[in-house]
Amino acid sequence: MPSWDVRTSYWNIGSSLSLAVTIPFIIYKVMRAVYLHRSFRELRGKVVVITGASSGLGEALAHEFYKKGCLIVLCARRRQELDRVREDLLKIQSTGPTHHPIIMPLDLSDINSLETAVTKILEITGHIDILINNGGVSHRGNVIDTKPDVDIKIMVVNYFGAVALTKAILPNMIKQKQGHIVQISSIQGLIGLPSRSAYCASKHALQAFSDSLRAEVKDSNIHVTVVSPGYIKTHLSENALTGTGNTYGQMDETTLSGYTPEYVAECILTAVVKKTKEVVISPFLPKIAIFLRRFIPHLYFVAMSRRARKTN
Repeated sequence: MPSWDVRTSYWNIGSSLSLAVTIPFIIYKVMRAVYLHRSFRELRGKVVVITGASSGLGEALAHEFYKKGCLIVLCARRRQELDRVREDLLKIQSTGPTHHPIIMPLDLSDINSLETAVTKILEITGHIDILINNGGVSHRGNVIDTKPDVDIKIMVVNYFGAVALTKAILPNMIKQKQGHIVQISSIQGLIGLPSRSAYCASKHALQAFSDSLRAEVKDSNIHVTVVSPGYIKTHLSENALTGTGNTYGQMDETTLSGYTPEYVAECILTAVVKKTKEVVISPFLPKIAIFLRRFIPHLYFVAMSRRARKTN
């Protein structure tokens, strides 16, 4: 058994190592908090356009950016729900200056109307600083049972709608030499899952578009952030389209146990102020799946085949 002096020496060494790790960690956390605080202050007065703002993640994002002093433009199809969200925002007790939210009814599937909507926003605000392409629709159905019309509808809303809105806003951002485009993708934009073919395809397309866009607009001081969350506890699965085009109408267990919209919105806010290019908000298992798809695809294919058998 070690003598008392030896044990004391071990204790001293352990304490020194602990301090050597703890002190830099504390310094890092303090510096990070100061940096984020200053960055959050820079958001004050920024014009933020959010699609899908009538519920779920879009509504949570509206709350986060509104509390930071941004001028929020709420976009979605349901005017009544947008009114509700605006009233909820106005009830927030803020310590800093806030701006009266703007409502802009908007249907992402009506591609030809989006440029007109952007023109109306610019007439009111004069400019747009941040676009968050959050609106979208999900899918539940096997490939063979999904009608092509459903594939097209999901691609129009999730991909072409986001692309058209981005293109309508880009000239203003390029003119002012600054801007930030946030694409809300999904883990399923990085890995394809059984019974989600149309949704996965639309998000894969959005990922690729964003990579091309990021390179092209870098010299115009425009940032592009792609956010890939896992399951979020929203009504996305209930509003998903089946293979026949009907509404799925069920809350999946995975969705029910997912992240809260508020948590994901906080992560996205931080990503915006840090100008992060890609953010994966996910538990450990989906990250393993992403790793396997990229580096050991055979194992990924085996795992997905087994998952497909279970869901059929």
